[in-house]
Amino acid sequence: MIAPRTLLLVGLFATPALAADWTPLFNGKDLDGWVKRGGKATYKVEDGSVVGTSTLNTPNTFLCTPRDYSDFILEYEFKVDPKLNSGVQIRSQSLPQETVIEAGANKIKVPANRVHGYQIEIDPEPAKDRWWSAGVYEESGRGWLYPGLLGGNAKEFTQQGRGLFKQGDWNKVRVEAIGDRIKTTLNGTPCADIKDARVAAGFIGLQVHGIGNDKSKDGTQVRWRNLRIQEVANESSAGANTLSDEEKSAGWKLLWDGKTTQGWRGAKSPEFPKSGWEIRDGMLLINESGGGESVSVGDIITTEKFSDFELKLDFKITPGANSGIKFFVDPELNKGAGSSIGPEFQILDDVKHPDAKLGKDGNRTIGSLYDLIPAPKDKKVNPIGQWNEARILSQGMKVTYWLNGVKTVEYERGTKEWRELVAGSKYKVWPNFGELKEGHILLQDHGNLVFYRNIKIRVPAGR
Repeated sequence: MIAPRTLLLVGLFATPALAADWTPLFNGKDLDGWVKRGGKATYKVEDGSVVGTSTLNTPNTFLCTPRDYSDFILEYEFKVDPKLNSGVQIRSQSLPQETVIEAGANKIKVPANRVHGYQIEIDPEPAKDRWWSAGVYEESGRGWLYPGLLGGNAKEFTQQGRGLFKQGDWNKVRVEAIGDRIKTTLNGTPCADIKDARVAAGFIGLQVHGIGNDKSKDGTQVRWRNLRIQEVANESSAGANTLSDEEKSAGWKLLWDGKTTQGWRGAKSPEFPKSGWEIRDGMLLINESGGGESVSVGDIITTEKFSDFELKLDFKITPGANSGIKFFVDPELNKGAGSSIGPEFQILDDVKHPDAKLGKDGNRTIGSLYDLIPAPKDKKVNPIGQWNEARILSQGMKVTYWLNGVKTVEYERGTKEWRELVAGSKYKVWPNFGELKEGHILLQDHGNLVFYRNIKIRVPAGR
């Protein structure tokens, strides 16, 4: 009853446009560039393979890529001792502070620096007669996702795995992680197929499972070879970061060229951050670092200052994300912890981020003037993982926001009403907040994965 699924292979794995050819993740010679996290199991290179060896009384150990991957196709081969459970992490994280994963009504607390995320299982389990290799497990999180919370029949999956798995031999896995969908094959046959948007990017890691004090498993090994990845180009970014003839005639200019860091620097540094912020497939993104406000690499600002301007850009957030666009920023104003100071166009997942319920009357939700004026509750917000457009118009002291073409906020800086709003906000400690004649434009690092593109500006002639 399982075999007919092989007929679905072509349809399930029809491949979208790719950014490049296959790229090896392992050079076959050494482990240069890989990062070990977690326990004390050992890794070495032998006969062109990565060999992981279990160690007594140490937790799960992971050999991780030095960078994150978002949308990709990953292929690898593995061979494992039948006593040893293992796996390959994808879109995984190890954050410097405690992380909370929501599982229905439950909240799972992941300790600081613990590897967590999706794991493509290596699960021979002959003693248990389970055979769930190429299933999806969430390490240090919700547990089995497939078969489990997100689909799959355990009995049928076991039956299929028993027939597919090659004990004592090399097995080949293919993983397609694109958008919120993760699909796998084992030795050419489709296995797991889930939709889950909890994490959009993270590192890849080779796991050696902890064995506790079980001496019968001491020194058991798992091997990987032919690890290669093909990153999927974001088709919706095709043609991004360019100006149409109409835009050029109207005076628009690119504030970010889509390729380099030119025109931008760190808010608290004369240089652009060496890590954290990344340029990828025509997108400028800030990587996940645990949700803290500018505690990782920090905000970035324009090298140029602006007074009267019209700014528009596209942004895409991930589940639970927080970020923002600030302007009239003086980076000398806040030399301490936290973000640089200026009026903010709030970018937020209103459903999952707790900040949406703080402040007053929703003035910390997406499209709002952060902590001062709320955006309408019926504002137009595209779903998580889709692009939204922010537009900010500054004319003298008057400022207007639009979200996806619909006005959300309008205000005038420096008025009596403005100063009353500021006096009742977190900004009351900053004299004359938001009243600078000119300042930098800022993109915020709030510790969450957020993407930007099509950052464009126009200023009145003569300015």
